[in-house]
Parts: sequence; C-alpha cells; structure tokens
Amino acid sequence: MDLGLQGRRAAVAAASAGLGLAAASALAGEGAHVAICGRHRERVEAAAAGAGLVPLVADVSTPEGAAGFVREARERLGGLDILVANAGGPPAGNFASFTDPAAYQAAFDLNCLSTIAMCIEAVPAMREQRWGRIVAITSIAVRQPIANLILSNTARAGVTAFLKTLAGEVAADGVTVNTLQPGYHETDRIRELHGGDTSGLAALVPARTLGRSEDFGAIAAFLCSDQARYVTGTSVLVDGGAYTGLI
Repeated sequence: MDLGLQGRRAAVAAASAGLGLAAASALAGEGAHVAICGRHRERVEAAAAGAGLVPLVADVSTPEGAAGFVREARERLGGLDILVANAGGPPAGNFASFTDPAAYQAAFDLNCLSTIAMCIEAVPAMREQRWGRIVAITSIAVRQPIANLILSNTARAGVTAFLKTLAGEVAADGVTVNTLQPGYHETDRIRELHGGDTSGLAALVPARTLGRSEDFGAIAAFLCSDQARYVTGTSVLVDGGAYTGLI
C-alpha cells in the first residue's frame, strides 16, 4: 500500500533508539524526509546514518528544548508536515518514592509539556497549509496505570487529554492528532525497568510475545498517511492484547 508519504517532511523526537527510531525509519521507508533528535551526538548520528535520517542534537525534556527541535527540523527540511512527539520515561517509583513535587514537575515537563511545546511550534503552519499529522507516543498506562510508574502514569494522562482536545480544534484544517499507546516492546526502556530481564513478560501478553519495534513503526507511519485522514482524536493500543478493558 502506498501511504502517500513520498516527499512529506517529518520530525520525530527522541528517536536515536527504540520506538522513536522505529517510527522514523518507517516514515523514511515510505519516502518521507525525516529529522530525528537525541541528546547525544554520536548516538543520534549513528542512528540517522543507518536509516537515511537527518540527525539533530536536542534535549526534549524541557519545553524549550522540545520547541527548539521542531524549529530546527523545520528549517532543515524546508517545512514540516508530520510530527511524532516522543520522549523518554521518568524514573520508576510509587507514591512513597516521590515526596517532592519537583519530581512530578520534571515528569510533567518530560512527558506532557514537551509534547505541548512541540505542538505549539508545529501546528500553526500545518493548519495554514491545511495538511498535517501529529502522532504522540504515550503508553498503555494512560488506560491502565502501571504499578511503580506513578510519574509516567500521571504525566502521560495529562498529555493525552491535551491531544484529544487539540484534535477537535484542528480537524477541520486537515490536521489529525492521535496517540499510540505501546505495551511491552523489546526496547531499552523496558529492559531498564525490569532489571535487564524481560524473559517473563511475554507470559503477561495474550500474543505471548513482546512487540517488535518495526511493527510499531509501521502503525505510526499509517497514522501519518493519506489513508488515515479520517482518523483523529484516537488512542491506538499496540500491546498484543494486554489491555483488558472494554474502552
């Protein structure tokens, strides 16, 4: 299927590895011109070289860094049609672990305000050109909070509400806004959260396997496609059936 992405210009945040890189690679594979960012120059340049991407050094853990990435990507690409908002996860822990509100502020900056800042920078031009795609990578935790991830659960729920609201405001301008909610995938983040041992996680998933990054990337690319023009304000689970709720 031709997704209609040939020549489209995309910025994918926090994409030197993992699901971000998978999304960037899938978009590039469909003919899009893609800029990615990471905090470490050597790492992001190595990732970009392997997939024909434009590497940018940026730290999206702050609203300023996130907005700066979008501005630089737009300058390097000559415009912007697609934004894949993404960031790393905050530290693990429960309510008793974080007694300083500053921990929540840092998580909110990382997993909520960073995406808001990227949208503020990207959306006006998309509305003006009457075509745009926003896809944010969040987590299954938005629907089903994950134990010992109170910071991530809280911040990602907030950004999901923002994106749902934004979707309704810009739909008539040809801009779609959706979120992808990954479950367990073979990524550095999942290995870190489980002490490097993910051997038992597949048993928690009805599909009996962890997700592959390239499969996730393909779904991200579809949401950016012409064919997905009527899909907006939606949160798509990519979790092998792990979420058990009805809605």
